[in-house]
Amino acid sequence: MAPFCSVIELVPETYFAPLDLLATFGREAPLHVDLGCGDGDLLCELARRYPQKNFLGVEKLAGRVAKACRKSTLLENVRVLNAESTYAVRYLLPEASVETFYLLFPDPWPKRRHHRRRIVTNDFLDSIHRALESEGTLRIATDQLDYFEQIGRVSRTGSRFVILDSENADLPTTKFERRFVAAGAPIYRLALRKVSPVTWVRACH
Repeated sequence: MAPFCSVIELVPETYFAPLDLLATFGREAPLHVDLGCGDGDLLCELARRYPQKNFLGVEKLAGRVAKACRKSTLLENVRVLNAESTYAVRYLLPEASVETFYLLFPDPWPKRRHHRRRIVTNDFLDSIHRALESEGTLRIATDQLDYFEQIGRVSRTGSRFVILDSENADLPTTKFERRFVAAGAPIYRLALRKVSPVTWVRACH
């Protein structure tokens, strides 16, 4: 018998078409996506808190995917996808399918010459906007002030999102967050709510 982990790890029939979410989870439910889910701590805790929702973890490192699968063994509302986050958001998630994205402590690429590798760009936010359902949310956290400020500037470009106060976000703490807090590092949070064209037009009148 194949290990249960093989059920949790999502292996699409093709990486060139959007996922069939009903077939993936076996039910229709609001979808939450943890981008760069690591070994699955946040993913699993959220899935336990909200069993009425579906949770998809996206992680590019196979070893971390395996750990996330093992931790998710008893959770029927979790799937883990071995893929790069920007690719998954742009090509694998159906339009208007995601209630909430989590992007917690992405690689900050602190050296200036590496800033172009940071995940949050205009193109990335365009893909997030497309995948989010109406008034869906992207939640971001980082310990890097300059990255936080950069994310804020990019987020204000155009009329795609409204920036929300997320200081009181009731989210489980991640391994990275506990490490940063123990070292005395401040945590910067940002929540972006999708603005649909219809909503934007109404707000302007």
